[in-house]
Amino acid sequence: MEIVWFLIVGLVAGWLAGMLVKGGGYGLVGDLVVGVLGALLGGFLFGSLGGAVGGGLLGSIVVATLGAIILIVVLRLIKRA
Repeated sequence: MEIVWFLIVGLVAGWLAGMLVKGGGYGLVGDLVVGVLGALLGGFLFGSLGGAVGGGLLGSIVVATLGAIILIVVLRLIKRA
């Protein structure tokens, strides 16, 4: 059941990141991939920096969205180069 929640959080985070960064999303599957990878990246970065955002669903979405935003910005920088 945890994997279902992880995918839901990833989808929401990918969609939110696409809306916040502007420039359109990557479609349903692309948003899911960006969100899941962003969740992994956000979790790694927050853990490495010693940061903590409350637990639960909202905290997971915040961390995953921040990770997805970072991922989208990096992907766009690489695409421009």
